[in-house]
Amino acid sequence: MSTHAPASPAEKHSTAMAPPSRERVTTHAAFAGVRRVPTPVNEQNKTYAPGSPERAELKARLNAMTAEKIDIPLIIGGREIRTGRTEKAVMPHDHGHVLAEYHLAGPEHIQQAIDAAAAARREWGSWSWDDRAAVLLKAAELLSSTWRATLNAATMLGQSKTVFQSEIDAVSEMIDFWRFNCAFAEELYSEQPISSPGVWNSIEYRNLEGFVYAVTPFNFTAIGGNLTTAPALMGNTVVWKPASSAMLAAYYTYKVLEAAGLPPGVINFLPGDAVQISNALLDSPELAGVHFTGSTAVFNGMWKKVGENMGRYRGYPRLVGETGGKDFIVAHPSADPTEVAVAIARGGFEYQGQKCSAASRIYIAQSLWDEVRDRTIAMMKDIKMGDVRDFRNFMGAVIDKKAFAKISEYLQDAKRNAKILQGGGASGEKGYFIEPTLLQTEDPGYRLLCEEIFGPVVTAYVYPDGQWEATLEIIDKTSPYALTGAVFSRDRAGVRQAFSALRNAAGNFYINDKPTGAVVGQQPFGGARGSGTNDKAGSKLNLVRWVSARTLKETFSPPRDYRYPFMAEE
Repeated sequence: MSTHAPASPAEKHSTAMAPPSRERVTTHAAFAGVRRVPTPVNEQNKTYAPGSPERAELKARLNAMTAEKIDIPLIIGGREIRTGRTEKAVMPHDHGHVLAEYHLAGPEHIQQAIDAAAAARREWGSWSWDDRAAVLLKAAELLSSTWRATLNAATMLGQSKTVFQSEIDAVSEMIDFWRFNCAFAEELYSEQPISSPGVWNSIEYRNLEGFVYAVTPFNFTAIGGNLTTAPALMGNTVVWKPASSAMLAAYYTYKVLEAAGLPPGVINFLPGDAVQISNALLDSPELAGVHFTGSTAVFNGMWKKVGENMGRYRGYPRLVGETGGKDFIVAHPSADPTEVAVAIARGGFEYQGQKCSAASRIYIAQSLWDEVRDRTIAMMKDIKMGDVRDFRNFMGAVIDKKAFAKISEYLQDAKRNAKILQGGGASGEKGYFIEPTLLQTEDPGYRLLCEEIFGPVVTAYVYPDGQWEATLEIIDKTSPYALTGAVFSRDRAGVRQAFSALRNAAGNFYINDKPTGAVVGQQPFGGARGSGTNDKAGSKLNLVRWVSARTLKETFSPPRDYRYPFMAEE
């Protein structure tokens, strides 16, 4: 099966006759000039409106991929490996439908991936940064054109995203990561110290000594494309453990990079048991860094294991993680009720509440509550949920049986200990469907206001209008997380008070907007506290973590006498 436009005869000939990569590096060394990457511009989302060419193309791709079952191997050092030990990748909205079988790595394959990363690093790290950037820029171009329908279809079918949610993630955001990171790398490499007379000072940004372990989640295909390539862009090589519940899109992401000319071994694709793989990689003396998105508990465990292993590493591994969240919306008494209700519906229920940034707890002034509640419920009743191949649906299914069971337990708790205003239903017979749910509690410490649910469940706490500042303090102290949050207020004083009181409660803070939808190059993403290291994916701050700086000083006329002027006689 072809997933992209076939190469022309000339292209095939060119590929077959290409000289070894080391010769390419030598040839490029003759280039004289400072290269600049094209100025990045955010990829425009296609509409997929009825009658549009992109809709027809995507519908055809969805039909084709639904009808097939592909075989996904390990890819180590550019070599496909099929172990015979397999798991199934299914549609969350039709979990009896198998999309793919993927092979599982064993202990021997983990070591092979480490070795392949080490071998590739010697070559890849010697490339000029612009040669590495060229691979990502080409990948972005491929994704914006011939690969667009494939990545969208894989994400929709394998992760139950609607066409819009897939388009903004698997296509636009991934393209933005690849294009903007190249521009950020250029900016970083250009940062050089001043030099005094007779001296030339400079900074060399070296790749790390060892491999980077990339651990990516199910909920954003683009995260897989960024957590692997951000370190690679800076000259590192990577061992990638993709989420088992997003294997289809992860595999096609790798294939896009491969089609763009990524050399073998730079990124090694390693499906398998997460605990087994993590334990082996974190125990390796070759570990140089971890690029992680996932649960707080898992990242805490990784941090602890790295600490225990510090005696075996060459240096201190870079630990970069974006973890859990309990994201909030708070409405000042001056807020517009319609705007707040739309933010709840979109921020809480798009992609089934499975965004890291999804609104999960809301705090509404008593004077606004009735209207906000009624408007939100009206929208929830209008929301259609089902198979994402039906473009009329606003929601699909939650990702898997484990998530379905966890969210269902929270709903049962809410039926006993809170008031469900709308939704609350769960049906897992054909697909893992959870109704969009709004509930209310009078206890600001209720567990559904504190714990991460990762589903379409929004809990409301209604506060007296006169307790605005006290409510801000509750929001700040209720949750261990600090990822995203939003304040709605038409009174600027309310905005200023929330901005100050919630300074450390969210790494991405929104004013009169839902707490989701960060755009690369516009709102670098990440949080602190229990939400991670806040190294801001999609910014220069993240790329800094994947280099080790070396300061160089060259003196053109070294001193020839040890004595200083102050030592002369009177």
